Amino acid sequence: MQSFVYHGLPSRVVFGQGTLSRLAEEIEQLGCRRALVLATPHQQEQAREVLEQLGERGAGLYAEAAMHTPVEVTERAMRVVEELGVDCTVAIGGGSTIGLGKAIALRTGLPQVAIPTTYAGSEMTPILGETRDGIKTTQRTLEVLPETVIYDVDLTLSLPAGMSGTSGINAIAHAVEALYARDRNPVISLMAEEGIAALARSLPVIAENPSDQDARSDALYGAWLCGSCLGAVGMSLHHKLCHTLGGSFDLPHAETHTIVLPHAVAYNAPAAPEAMVRIARALGCEDPAAGLFDLARAVGAPTALEEIGLTPGDVERATEIATRNPYWNPREVEAEGIHRLLHHALVGRRPASEKGAHR
Repeated sequence: MQSFVYHGLPSRVVFGQGTLSRLAEEIEQLGCRRALVLATPHQQEQAREVLEQLGERGAGLYAEAAMHTPVEVTERAMRVVEELGVDCTVAIGGGSTIGLGKAIALRTGLPQVAIPTTYAGSEMTPILGETRDGIKTTQRTLEVLPETVIYDVDLTLSLPAGMSGTSGINAIAHAVEALYARDRNPVISLMAEEGIAALARSLPVIAENPSDQDARSDALYGAWLCGSCLGAVGMSLHHKLCHTLGGSFDLPHAETHTIVLPHAVAYNAPAAPEAMVRIARALGCEDPAAGLFDLARAVGAPTALEEIGLTPGDVERATEIATRNPYWNPREVEAEGIHRLLHHALVGRRPASEKGAHR
């Protein structure tokens, strides 16, 4: 076996059904007394219920979280933090809300409780992506890792089937790239394959029956594993492309990941054969790129970037931004190949894994 380094991240995970009832207890365990509840405008009422549940431990509510964590939104939240004298945050929602909690933690050091209601996985990572002037940048630091994560399967039962599919495939993307990461290790690879398999078997069931509790539990379990992979090792081409498309073209996060992933896998396949075997095995298919595309179709997710707002004229600029400062990738990042990848993703062409031995 090759040498490796595994570093376990210091977070507490509470998983099950009805676990939201333990929120006040978890805040007390952190030694906190004045929690600011965070949410998007869409989840404001749910967040208000959480605030009421906290009673005297709830200091207030800020429900302006937005995709890609714009710095201007964070700056407004910081004023609320100061005015209310809060000593921790509680983020309930998906990656947008959890990202806001991380941005506040980076600036203040306040402890965080994350309560994910989607499968995005941000709650398990020490990674923060922020957008300023149309450019999204990311950083990795333990300062933004939530101290406590409460996974409550009941909170995902109302997640629309369409959003469940894209959110779940977004989570799968974390595990896929963990399998060919430069700093991959056997522990994370086991978690990655198990996470992909759990989501691949549960998402089609949820698409047919969103209230299936066993499938919801399986999907949330898979999302936790995939998020843990994202938090433990580096990401590559797929995440760079999605950060570019989201931050510079304002495309929706989960849908962008869902569409791009099969094409990124097809591009990297010849340089990461062992990873491709594990991805295919987890999906139960022969070609991992085509299998991911077919999974997206099976759950009713979009498969073309033009469906979510990218235009043919955007491809050139997206290629330039994505290749300017590329993340490490198992296959060399070449402008011509990335342009072709983005064009195929634009029109929704079903990909097939490339053959050869690119490095």
